[in-house]
Amino acid sequence: MHESDAGLLAPGRAGSAAEAATGDHAFLRAMLDAEAALARAQSACGLAPATAGRAVTGAADAGEFDVRELALRARSGGNPVIPLVAALSAAVDDASRPFVHRGATSQDILDTAAMLVASRTLALVLEDLARTAAALARLAAEHRDTPMPGRTLTQHAVPTTFGLKAAGWRSLVLDARDRLTAVRDGLPAQLGGAAGTLAAFPAGDDEAGLRLVAVYARELGLAEPPLPWHTLRTPVADLAGALAFTAGALGKVAADVLALSRTEIAELAEGSGGGSSAMPHKANPVRATLIAAAARRAPGAAATLYGSVAAEDERPAGAWHAEWEPLRDLLRLVGGAARDAAELTEDLRVSPAAMRRHLGLTGGLIVSERLAAVAEDRVGRTRAKEILTEAAVRSRDTGSPLAEILAGEPAFEGLDLDELTDPARYTGCAGPLTDRALERR
Repeated sequence: MHESDAGLLAPGRAGSAAEAATGDHAFLRAMLDAEAALARAQSACGLAPATAGRAVTGAADAGEFDVRELALRARSGGNPVIPLVAALSAAVDDASRPFVHRGATSQDILDTAAMLVASRTLALVLEDLARTAAALARLAAEHRDTPMPGRTLTQHAVPTTFGLKAAGWRSLVLDARDRLTAVRDGLPAQLGGAAGTLAAFPAGDDEAGLRLVAVYARELGLAEPPLPWHTLRTPVADLAGALAFTAGALGKVAADVLALSRTEIAELAEGSGGGSSAMPHKANPVRATLIAAAARRAPGAAATLYGSVAAEDERPAGAWHAEWEPLRDLLRLVGGAARDAAELTEDLRVSPAAMRRHLGLTGGLIVSERLAAVAEDRVGRTRAKEILTEAAVRSRDTGSPLAEILAGEPAFEGLDLDELTDPARYTGCAGPLTDRALERR
């Protein structure tokens, strides 16, 4: 007995709306939608009787077809459209049968179905990105002035705020949203016939095929393509790029959450961490982990789709076929990651106390940049660097606070060193930058 892919090894997409929207039944439904739309479009353009459009649409019920049987029968012709057309033809009356798939080629239907599946899945992804952006906006506003260590090359650099960090995450999410929206709005139908000439759609004039493409695209709710794109794979490449970017954008959020939720840091925590099979005390950052996994896999799938742009002739052997699974993988990876990102950000726990405590780990060295600038105005750049370099070494060697070591240093005479070495007073324009980022809609 055949067992379908239940997502046992894919917890990132298991149970997500994107998983259902990209399953075999979803692709079957999309192929049938494409066939039905083609029959209706030909009826509307006078290329088929009105009864044919209605008959094919009525028969194009995904529940009436056996997905597994179609998959097995697809082996003989190399794609599932061939057995689907045979099954759909058998399901309509004799008068309508000649108008099933009339003039189309298998790639017309499967490319169109892929664009339909992508459009439907992206709608779900965009909903989750909107949730994520809203959650990050709340975090950024709430923690506009919450100071924390800024880290570069894994080390404390200068202070920043968690509000600015969350605002930066949100900016990436909105960048992903904008790219996916633009791609989704431009996803085209595919109709060109055997070699992209529309030669099989006669109606007494050269413009008949062009009119048919326009009506076909309108029936499907997809964009009208300027040309058949059997070997002009810009739509797939653009989709791959936007999806891979989205995975990376969400992966950046996950990477930061994973780093900051380490036991010894604990500045962040997932609202409901996952358990361990061996260690009862653990609350693992599972949402962030699954997002990070998707971000690592997405570029590989996108690379296959980019590689398929180099497709020979008017219809290729292998390049088109290589797209099907990685495209579905990308949609599922990003769909699952977007679902997890919404859950992660909506329940994220922030510890301002831990952030403030970590600002003091270097005894004031985290604001050495500020002190160097103050000293430079008094004793010049060279001497200021010498003073701060020597003081930093002494602070690290003795564990004494930087303010204590610099006390009595002429370069800082008359200045409040406690104030100058307070990291919370050296966050620059983090607050205004956060405000500016939150103005974006």
